[in-house]
Amino acid sequence: MERLPGLLAFYEVIVGNMLLAADIGNTQTVLGLYAQGTLLHLWRMATNKTHTADELRVKLLALLAADATDASQVDGFVLASVVPRLTASWVEAARGLFGCEALNVNARTAALLFKTDYHDPEEIGADRIADAVAAVSLYGAPVVVVDFGTATNIEVIDRRGVFVGGVIAPGMETSAFALFSHAARLSAIDLIDPHTAIGGNTAQAVQAGIVYGEVERVDGLVRRIFAQLGYEPPVIATGGLAPAVARLSTTIGTINPELTLEGLRLVFEAQAPERH
Repeated sequence: MERLPGLLAFYEVIVGNMLLAADIGNTQTVLGLYAQGTLLHLWRMATNKTHTADELRVKLLALLAADATDASQVDGFVLASVVPRLTASWVEAARGLFGCEALNVNARTAALLFKTDYHDPEEIGADRIADAVAAVSLYGAPVVVVDFGTATNIEVIDRRGVFVGGVIAPGMETSAFALFSHAARLSAIDLIDPHTAIGGNTAQAVQAGIVYGEVERVDGLVRRIFAQLGYEPPVIATGGLAPAVARLSTTIGTINPELTLEGLRLVFEAQAPERH
């Protein structure tokens, strides 16, 4: 009971001062609700590229209600979207539900925290920017981020703290889907560690090829990055498929599932420092 006053005081502070961060990917959308820099709730939902603003509002209301949060408590919204046709719907949904204008993260809006030598910064995906911002803030520079999603992205931040580029490759599930859809005799299977490099049956053979193939591809690319840089930065993994691959990797040292959301929060707070 002695801790109750402190807890009540905390909630008095956060009511009406919450931030919703949305990482809108091609396959999944990840939402994080923050108060005073603390992640209170994390939700994942399938990305539906046909959703209207009204449909998104209904889904958001249901998620908030499920965790006893009222929409009136949210007064900030930041998003990273790699689905252009959904971006406007999310912006409109936030305006109607929270009464605030969304901050759409890109190289320009993140400029206070994101430095790059990229030839055209506007080309850089918002998720890549958020990953880089969070990685530098949490782990320092240099640092490498591997984001396992629909695509497997590798982001490279050098000793100067500058995003110098990276790698974009098909994600593990994307590769698996291509295989299953083009090979009539192969059925979809769970992408888990088969514990054998020599598959004793078709399922193990496919798992070895896809799972171990992804591990070796990432480790090989990271080693090439090390060689080009001339030094070996720490490597951070994030994204929904990170746990399946990172624990088998010899180059990845840390898994941070909320890295992208954290980057979105940091970009938002850099533009609204009073929220600290």
